[in-house]
Amino acid sequence: MSQKNIEDCIRESLEQYFRDLDGTEPSQVHAMIISAVEKPMLQVVLQQADGNQSRAAEWLGINRNTLRRKLLDHKLAD
Repeated sequence: MSQKNIEDCIRESLEQYFRDLDGTEPSQVHAMIISAVEKPMLQVVLQQADGNQSRAAEWLGINRNTLRRKLLDHKLAD
């Protein structure tokens, strides 16, 4: 049984996105993808870290303040 990796899933989704555009010019693709990937990544990592932002930030390889800002940006924290 073959297993897809995240990169393959993103590639397939992007290819489908462009097919669905049917010739319409895309807009803000980078921001769209970063937002679509970043929010669930933050949710899952934070959940796996039992809500510990310091641990989650360490796992993500980012500063805790950066994590906090990203959580606020995605409305995942108050």
